[in-house]
Amino acid sequence: MKFEGTAAYVATDDLKLAVNAAITLQRPLLVKGEPGTGKTMLAEQLAESFGTRLITWHIKFTTKAHQGLYEYDAVSRLRDSQLGVEGVHEVSNYIKKGKLWEAFETDERVILLIDEIDKADIEFPNDLLQELDRMEFFVYETGETIKARQRPIIVITSNNEKELPDAFLRRCFFHYIAFPDRETLQKIVDVHFPRIKSTLVSEALNIFFDVRSLPGLKKKPSTSELVDWLKLLMADDIGEAVLRERDPTKAIPPLAGALVKNEQDVQLLERLAFMSRRGNR
Repeated sequence: MKFEGTAAYVATDDLKLAVNAAITLQRPLLVKGEPGTGKTMLAEQLAESFGTRLITWHIKFTTKAHQGLYEYDAVSRLRDSQLGVEGVHEVSNYIKKGKLWEAFETDERVILLIDEIDKADIEFPNDLLQELDRMEFFVYETGETIKARQRPIIVITSNNEKELPDAFLRRCFFHYIAFPDRETLQKIVDVHFPRIKSTLVSEALNIFFDVRSLPGLKKKPSTSELVDWLKLLMADDIGEAVLRERDPTKAIPPLAGALVKNEQDVQLLERLAFMSRRGNR
């Protein structure tokens, strides 16, 4: 199985090499990078490329590792036993399968996405070491061992919110998705908007990179936000001339709410516009 990218996903040569290396080594692919650089979409496009199913485990701050294996509902079983419900003696009726169990029991080789692992507690990755390494786990309530029928291709994403344990990192193949350069962004835009005017894209990219390069910016606009902004520019029929001839003394670019996502950065742009107006007097 070789990943060569898809028509809907522009993958760099480095990223394709990393994906294929992880598959060859049979190790999870740990992908880091700025939010909006296509980490989650990579797993979706892997499933598309290989014609297989994607199983997604979205990690939250409250997520525990055992939830990916299974959860035993002892409270419901106790209640049912008091009510005399039929089947209460069958423990498996009160076990909810997790995403890893779902991936392990399939006959096809699936893509398992563990999304934003750095959101969970610091011990979360360590709690999954054995399961991801040996591709099996033990169900204490039933006494059975669940083994993967087909080793899933595992993609783990992280936004670098916290450091991951060394023991966990040793078991992964790591790749950092650097922010795309101008040429790669042009290809990404062409995938989303094949009929967009090149002159509009050129002017939009000038403004986009200008905003990203501002010192003190709290949240730099991402690739997905550039795509949203271009979609709005096209919907409102704002041409390249408006962007090219934009008055630098105005606060922010048109429809920049798609690019700038907090009041601190809006105020930064407004201060820069104020300084530009004073300098032109």
